[in-house]
Amino acid sequence: MRIENENERNFYEIEAANNNWSLRELDRQFDSGLYERLILSRNKEAVKQLAEKGQIIEKPSDIIKDPYILEFVGLPEKAIYSESKLENQLITELETFLLELGKGFTFVGRQVRFTFDEEHFRVDLVFYNRLLRCFVLIDLKIGKLKHQDLGQMQMYVNYYDRFVKTDDENKTIGIILCKDKKDTLVEITLPEGNNQIFASRYQTILPSKEELKQLIEK
Repeated sequence: MRIENENERNFYEIEAANNNWSLRELDRQFDSGLYERLILSRNKEAVKQLAEKGQIIEKPSDIIKDPYILEFVGLPEKAIYSESKLENQLITELETFLLELGKGFTFVGRQVRFTFDEEHFRVDLVFYNRLLRCFVLIDLKIGKLKHQDLGQMQMYVNYYDRFVKTDDENKTIGIILCKDKKDTLVEITLPEGNNQIFASRYQTILPSKEELKQLIEK
């Protein structure tokens, strides 16, 4: 009842019912600005759908948030920490991380290794999305996104598409979680019409409603 925006209130009512959120989980999703973060990547018609039907997962971009809010890892926003430290904290709080990722995610493994040409490679985190019926690979970057990071994820995704996924599964999705990025770099580096590789920011503190409003109005 504290949510004044009727569309936003309808969205949280639908999502709480569909996902069996506890009151604590509902509070966390509201405090992290889930509704506002989903609006950022949707057109007007899709925003209207959020209020009428909740979050519908039909294509890869439907599962993407920017930013992801990882306040549950307990790492100060400006602290110096390693990617392995962030990964360890995400695994420790895996249940909450799955809630942050959204609908249909199941955990497959961490530091999942694959090998070709006698070289070993490791994907930080591997998930499977039951609704999209595809693997979702996540790479963690504690600094600014570089074009090499996108190339590395492209290689991971290509490998999974060619050697891991089955014929009846959909193409692999790759998500790079980074502290900062330039959208132009992402657009120029990735192929036109890309719908497999995404780069999203993450932050380890809850955003204020004013911060989220500013992002929407950009």
